[in-house]
Order: sequence, then structure tokens, then C-alpha cells
Amino acid sequence: MKVDLKILVVSALLLACSPSQDKQSEVSEDLGLSTYYKDYFPIGVAVSPRALKGKQAQLIKDNFVSMTPENVMKSGPIHPKEDKYNWAPADEIAAFAKANNMKLRGHALLWHNQAPDWLFVDSLGNDVSKEVLYERLERHITDVVTRYKDVIYAWDVVNEAISDQSDVFYRDSKWYQICGEEFIAKAFEFARAADPDVQLFYNDYEVINPVKREKIYKMVKGLQEAGVPIDGVGIQGHWSVYEPSESTLRATIDRFTGMGLQVQITELDVSIYPKEHAPRDKRADDDDTFTDELKQKQIVQYDMIFRVFRENKEKLSSVTFWNVSDQYSWLDHFPVPDRKDYPLLFDQNNEPKEVYWEVVKF
Repeated sequence: MKVDLKILVVSALLLACSPSQDKQSEVSEDLGLSTYYKDYFPIGVAVSPRALKGKQAQLIKDNFVSMTPENVMKSGPIHPKEDKYNWAPADEIAAFAKANNMKLRGHALLWHNQAPDWLFVDSLGNDVSKEVLYERLERHITDVVTRYKDVIYAWDVVNEAISDQSDVFYRDSKWYQICGEEFIAKAFEFARAADPDVQLFYNDYEVINPVKREKIYKMVKGLQEAGVPIDGVGIQGHWSVYEPSESTLRATIDRFTGMGLQVQITELDVSIYPKEHAPRDKRADDDDTFTDELKQKQIVQYDMIFRVFRENKEKLSSVTFWNVSDQYSWLDHFPVPDRKDYPLLFDQNNEPKEVYWEVVKF
């Protein structure tokens, strides 16, 4: 039988580069993700009500100690009309958290996306004054925060208020257009009045970008100096196998922990594609095959990320994955339609991937 030496060499290299196989063999019984990290930081997961049923429900209970509602507590889904609240989906997640003795992060009280139109306009469709908008915002925050006061320990109060454009500071949202920058402070003040004990966070993505990071730092510093009740910064970890670098990740964590605030990684996933933040059409070269090469890149990136997290355990008060498994991810079909992503530690069958073992055996 003729043996292809090239195939043998490639196979040997792949085995040599796959330490997670050895790490899996070291485990006689999987303890669950959060148990491995009990001496480091709590590990959470973003969920929808559908994730609380079937196999994913058990996966959540076995591996995580906190949850974040992915969508159902955002202002549009939970408060679609001025005189109507849609409590049922959020209540279901809160009940699951209480029944399983899990912590719950609230997400999010104010965001430019998924915000209902009624907040911003009057009966004629004209923009309301900032005084009217503040009245509506205060009622919304008070009602939502008060309802879940017994189960939510932290809220993302304001989400993504900083512009991605390097030469623009604040995002040009309806909030900013009507109120200017002061809406940020107002939201924190309303949240603190509704619950004096809950932890209040500013949350944003692309914080690893030095220009955006410095804008966020400047804004948060200004809030602190003005006496605004802010307790922490949420660093969204929507990263990829190509970013961030280790030095960038360390610099990002250090920048905010030096302010005396809590720092949490709030939305962790590691895409197999280069990061893009704007939707685009699918191209002929868009391939969603999860190749062995990409699996190895993801293993290396997750290994680095969690090594840095562990070395900074005194600086991080929580790490939260954004979705449970590759069965469903918000990155499926975003930013490219009909393209599957594989950004999490559990596969499409809700089983641990090779990268899982790299993260838990250290």
C-alpha cells in the first residue's frame, strides 16, 4: 500500500498542535465550567426563554452561576407601548434564576437599539422635549428595576453610548439628539433611586480599540467626578480568533480597574471570522466551514483570553458568555446573511468542544 508522506506529516502536526485532546483525557469527571473557576470569578451566560428548556437548560445549570437576559429586558421588548409592559419572558428568566440559585444581570435599561418609538415622539409624531423624555425614562427604569429588585444584582444601565467614529465622541442617537450627553447621568440617577443596592454599569463593545477605549474612559471619569452613581464598566467581549492581542487585552482591563470601578466581561464570544460591525451582503468567498485550522486558532485565542482573565482575577468581578452554545449565536447570519458562526465553548449539539477543555484545564 502506498503511503502519502504529506498526509502523514500534516496529521502529525495537527495532533501536536491540539493540546486540548490531552487535557480532556486528564478529566475523569467534568465539574462544569463555573466550578473550575470558582476561585477566580463567577461565570455567566446570556439566555433567551427558549434556552431554559431541554438540553440547554441543564447545560446552563451545570456550567454557569449567573445569567443575563439576551433581549427580553431591553426597553423595546419589555415596554413596547407607553401603557403596556411585556413582563412574561423576563419573568420566566427571573424565575429560573431564583429556582436555581443563580445571579441575574439586567440588560439593558437604555440603548439606542431596540428602543420603542413611543419614547421619543408625541401624538403628532414630533420629537418630545427632553423633560418629557426624562419623565418617560424615569417611569420605565423605575418600573423595570423595581419589579426585579429581588433577583437582579447588577444592571447595564446605559449601553453603547459612545460613537465608533474616531472623530465623534457620542453616538448620534435619539437620546443624544433630544437630551445631549446628560441623558447618561440621568439614567444612572433614576436607576439608583429605584434600587439603592443594585450595581450599576456602563456597557460597550470594541473597548479594545484604543481610541474608543479612551473616549469611554473620559466619559466614565466625568461621571465619577460629577458624583453620578456608577459602579462598574462592562467590557463586551465580542472578539474573534484574530483579536484582541494579549497586550491589548491587558491594557483594556488595566485602564478601567485603575479607576476604582468594577470591571466585568459582559458579552464574551470568539468568532471564527475577522470582526465586522456593519451588516453586508454575502460574497462568493464567504465560507462557513469550521475547519481544523480555525478550530486551532480558536483554541489558542480562548486559551490566551482566559489565561489573562485568571491572571487578573482580582480585577474582574464576572465573565459572561453571550449565548449558551453554537446551536444558536447572535453571530449566526450577522453581519453576513446565511453564514453560520461557531464562537462558543459548546457545539451545536450542546456538547463541550475541544476548546472547552483548553479553558477548564489549567
